Formats: sequence, C-alpha cells, structure tokens
Amino acid sequence: MGESVNNSMTDNAEQKAHFIISKIDYFYSKTPALKEINLTINEGEKVAIVGPSGSGKTTLLSMLNASLQPTQGQVIIQGKSSSQYSSKELKSLRSKIALIPQNLALVSSFKVWQNVVTGNIGKYGFFKLLKNLLAPAKKTLIDIHSILDRVGIEEKLFSTTSNLSGGQRQRVAVARSIFQSPSAILADEPVSSVDPARARSLVELLLKVADEEKTTLIMSLHNLELAMEKFPRVVGMRNGSIQFDRSPDQISKEELQKLYQLEEKEILEDG
Repeated sequence: MGESVNNSMTDNAEQKAHFIISKIDYFYSKTPALKEINLTINEGEKVAIVGPSGSGKTTLLSMLNASLQPTQGQVIIQGKSSSQYSSKELKSLRSKIALIPQNLALVSSFKVWQNVVTGNIGKYGFFKLLKNLLAPAKKTLIDIHSILDRVGIEEKLFSTTSNLSGGQRQRVAVARSIFQSPSAILADEPVSSVDPARARSLVELLLKVADEEKTTLIMSLHNLELAMEKFPRVVGMRNGSIQFDRSPDQISKEELQKLYQLEEKEILEDG
C-alpha cells in the first residue's frame, strides 16, 4: 500500500487541496491500470511521479485533468468530484489545468505563436479561436513574445514549428501552458526525448514557472536523478499502485531499487 505525506491533513490544509484522489481503481478493459490510489496534492505543490513504464503515471495524470474517470473511487478537483462537473464545467476546468503530453501535441505546420495561442482553446469559442489563429490582436502577439522571452526562444515567434529543435519545441509547449494562466501544470514525461543537459534545463524552467505563477506542478519523470534532486516531493508508482510518497531525503536506495526491479514475468513480457 502506498504512503501519503498528507494522511494527517487538517481541515485547513484540506481547504487548500488542489487534487484529492480517494481509493480509485481504473481498468483498461479488464486490465487494472490503477489500484486503490490515495493521493492529496495541495495548491502550489511541486510533485514528481516516478516509476517504470506501465506503472500508471500517465493514467494518473489523465485522472487529474478529468480526461478519464475512475472505475471506482473519486477524484476531487478544487473541491468538487470530477464526475459531478457538467460538460461545460469540464471545459472550463481543463482550461485551467495545462497539460504537456509526452508528444507535446504541437501542430508542426503552425507558427510558434499559433501553437501558443492554442493554449486558450478551452476559453475561446470556435470563431474567437479562428480569429486569434488568423488575425491575432497586436497585444496577443506582444504577450506571446514576452512569454517566449521567459522560456528563452523569443526570436522564434514567427518560426514554423516543424523547423525547431526538440528542445525548442518543448519550450513552445511550456509557453503554451503559461499562456493558459493555469492553476496547475501537468507534465507527462516532458524531457524523455532530449539529452540530459536539456532535460535538466527544461525541468528547472518548469519549476521556475510554477514558482513565478504560483502554480501547482505535477510531473511524471523517467529521470529519477532529476526527480530526486529537484522536487520536494516524490511519488513512486509500480504496477498501478503507489509505493511511496515522501520527500527525497526520506526515500531509501532500497525502495528505489525495488521500484525499478523487474520480475521474471515482466522481463518475459517486455521481451
């Protein structure tokens, strides 16, 4: 069973909870992806989720922006169960939760500024989005240029996204999330396809953005070293369950080794 650093929450702390996951299970067909997950993440927290491939990290993030509903249990987002949001409310909710997926979900043929504009797709109606993609207001471009300056690629404002390097595209995805003015950023393996130096730079950038924007940041990472070095709270997942949920200095080497140790049946499945 997983441990939680929030087991003894006071009523006051509970009021500040951004996400509360209570006894959730999730099945793909008949295959369990998440098993009895309990997790509370408060507003403004920075949390890394680590674990081997297939441990349930991506599924968990999908619960946090209500893209998936649990098979059992409930996910409470900003005080309300995700199952109780109407379609209109869900659209508004997701506009406040920026998601940076592993594939970044950028449109390669768009200019950089156009991809950043799509960050507000949940807030715009169809015609307003079309107008902003085709004929943006001068203020919109100034705001986007300022955001690109913050992420270090201000000179790429009018570049076609397909011409950017992998690291630059990741920064476009970060800029898109800033443009949303979100209350939370969920990043799913955002540094999996770049070299260690660029991975470190991007993680540091997201942590800085979270500080500046006073935003909750939850990031799934394969890079265990970065998670342990940069995040004040690390959640370890394996086989759909939480194995530990503590600050890095309270996580033992034995726990980390056990988290990534493959059982014989897993080695055979991978092969």
